[in-house]
Order: sequence, then C-alpha cells, then structure tokens
Amino acid sequence: MKKKKILIIDDEQSLLESLEMFLSEKGYDVCCALSAAEGIKKNASFGPDIVILDIRLPDKNGLDVLQELRQRHNEKNIIIITAFHDMETTITAMKLGACEYIPKPIDIEELEKAIDRALKVGSLKRSADAISLDPSSMYEKGKIIGKSRAMKEIFKSIGLLSENTVTVLIEGETGTGKELIARAIHYHSPYKDQPLLAINCSAIVATLLESELFGHEKGSFTGAIASKKGKFELAGDGTIFLDEVSEIPFELQAKLLRFLQEKEFEHVGGERNLKSNARVIAATNKDLKEMVKNGSFREDLYYRLSVATIDVPPLRERRSDIPLLIEYIIRKINAELHRSIKKVEEKAVHRLMNYDWPGNVRELENILTRAAITTQGEVILDEFISPLLGREDKSTVERDTPDIVSLQEIEKEHILKVLSHARWHLGNSCKLLGISRPTLRQKLKEYGISVHPYAP
Repeated sequence: MKKKKILIIDDEQSLLESLEMFLSEKGYDVCCALSAAEGIKKNASFGPDIVILDIRLPDKNGLDVLQELRQRHNEKNIIIITAFHDMETTITAMKLGACEYIPKPIDIEELEKAIDRALKVGSLKRSADAISLDPSSMYEKGKIIGKSRAMKEIFKSIGLLSENTVTVLIEGETGTGKELIARAIHYHSPYKDQPLLAINCSAIVATLLESELFGHEKGSFTGAIASKKGKFELAGDGTIFLDEVSEIPFELQAKLLRFLQEKEFEHVGGERNLKSNARVIAATNKDLKEMVKNGSFREDLYYRLSVATIDVPPLRERRSDIPLLIEYIIRKINAELHRSIKKVEEKAVHRLMNYDWPGNVRELENILTRAAITTQGEVILDEFISPLLGREDKSTVERDTPDIVSLQEIEKEHILKVLSHARWHLGNSCKLLGISRPTLRQKLKEYGISVHPYAP
C-alpha cells in the first residue's frame, strides 16, 4: 500500500524532528519545511495528503498560507498547530477551511486522531463506504419525504382531502411532521392563496387562547385596550391549523364545537354573531379517544374534529424512509447553514437506521445538524453521529463488547446494509445479494423490513 504523505510547516526545528520521527514510525512519508515559502514550494513538489501548519512563521502568517493552500488545492486537509491560540485566530482558521486546530504543546494522541480523521474523510470521498447525495436534487422547503407504504397512503389522503374542506384530525407522535401534512393539504387546495394560520394550543395560556382564536372587544378583559380580530376571522376562506388541540381548555371546547357546527362565533366580550368559512385542521400527539373516556375532552367535539383522520407513523415504523430523509435534511443543512456536505459514512447511516428515534424526524434533523456543524469537509463520519445518539442507540454496527448474535440477525443486518447501499432499489439489491426477487421479498417479510410493494 502506498504511504500517505504528510507535510509539516513549522519554524521550530526540535518540534519538526520529533513529529517527523513519530509520524515516520507510524508509517507515514513525512516532509518538513521551516518557513512559509519553503512549505508552499514543497507542497507543490511533494503532494502531501495532509499539511500540519503552524500559525506563526518567520516570513508569513500561517492563516495566509492556509488560505493560499486551500485556493490552490481545495480538498487539501490542513491541521493548524500553534502556541498562540486565541478565540479570533481559531474562528478565522476554521472559517478558512482548517480541518483541525490543535494548541501547543501538542497532545500527540489528539494529533494522531486528527490525522486519522482527515485521511478517513479523504478516503470516503472516493470510496463506496459512504452514501452520496444525489447532486441533481435540490432542497425544497416543506416537502414531505417518504416512500414507505404508510407515507404513500398519507400522500393519497392529502390528495383527496385537498379537494374538499372537511375538518381533518392528524394524529401522531411529537416530531413526525403533522404540521407539514396540514400545510400540504392547504397548499394543494383551491384555497391555497388564502391564509393558513397556525396556533399551538399548548403554548398560550387559557385566558388568551380564546382571544387568539375568536378575537375580543375593547375592555373585555384587563389589557384589552383595543378590539382585536381572532384567527377564525383573519383566515377568511383559508385554513386554521390547531396544533396540540388536546390542550384546549374544557370550557373553550364548547365554543370551538359551536364554530365547527354552525360556522359562527363571537368575540370575547362581544354580542354580535360573526361567520367564517375557515377550514379547521387539528393535530394531536395524545389519544383523544382515551381523553374522551376520562372526561377531559368532549366527545361531540372529538367527532367533529375527526371527520377525516390521518395517522402519521413514528419514524421507527418506516425505517426505509430514513436514507431519503437523511439526504433531504442534509440538503436543507447545506442550503441554510452554507455547508457543502456531499456524503455520510455508510456506518453512520446504518447506525441511524437502527436507532428507535423517540423524537422522530425532528430528532433526526437535530442529530444531523449537530453532526454537520462539527464536520469540517464534505463527509459526515460515524464518530460525529454515535455520541449524539446516547444510550438509546440500538445500532449493531459497533458494540463496546462483542455480543453473540444469531445468523438471522447477521443476515438481517447485511440485507439492510445492501438495501441502504442500493438506495432501496430491490433489483439492484438482489444482484448484490445474489438472490432472486421473490427470495428477497420473503426475507423482508420475515425480518419485518418495510418496503413499498411497488419498489423497483
């Protein structure tokens, strides 16, 4: 195997000799330079995989050298070392593209890890051990991602419900994307140009929630210094999205029921009947039927809200959607945080596939965003993902102790790995596994792996 090359640019002769000796013993081809000019010249002739660069050089600021090397070789992995570390210099170095920033005196173990990480990123850029993002796909805000059977059913429901104005109840755990579904129904409807007004019923105190929904008259309560229109009045022919509808106080539920029945309401402190054609879409992460049984939610209101229902499955029940969600979320991160991430290490994808996601899609986005912030370069490594999942990480990719597992578990893990690598294309997966499509279908059924029945 060809040795990896490391160029060290530092004006401290003793440090150069120590690092050269240590890294040579580790099997690297090492070249040293005592000045910026010498370092830039040797970079061109030596062609290093990694540059270890000091900030303070006799003839030039190391940050200027960093910028020059990055301009000439955009994919160069540059590790900054310095005895004069401060906040501004660190921030500037990282913004200019340094992959690591290590203070002197150098912790040799930290440096070795930084070198390993940088080489790994460089290797994954060119290997099949990382999942690549489709470069032709762009980030579309508000898009609902999924190809599992459950999500296909939700897409059909959105299509049907967008053609009418019936009240819809969207049920599902926190973080599953209930508001996205409500917005999709509205923006695919004939009333898409009308307002869509969302209100979180759990975030507003009971005394103000009635005013937010129905409006109030001047002087109707302390602080009501002027009359105010509520959401139902402002929505016109649009949509009111009631998130966490289970949190509406019992005494206010009767007023909401009246609106759903008659399309009429009154301002708080008002006497005049007002009308609105606004459609209501409600969402909850609680079991409203159970709340009806224990008397905390009106039965008649429940039936009015649930004329049509959409049950959003938790992410752990649609694991086949996770690779697609990873791609979409990373495109969002790239667009909003100005990153240029192009790959995720395959081991990290498998880890994400095997996690149970108590926070659902919202948690997945949080994990990927935190990992992306840590990542310097184009590849999110598994080592940036695994610490974020904590104790609930169910991944079988990496274990602290070598557990003994059955052949079935090993086969299931291998099938998931191949499916992920083939982007859940069954035909390509069959070729990689060396089995027929009926056999693969049978294996998926045995192991409870959800794939759309018409998957390619």
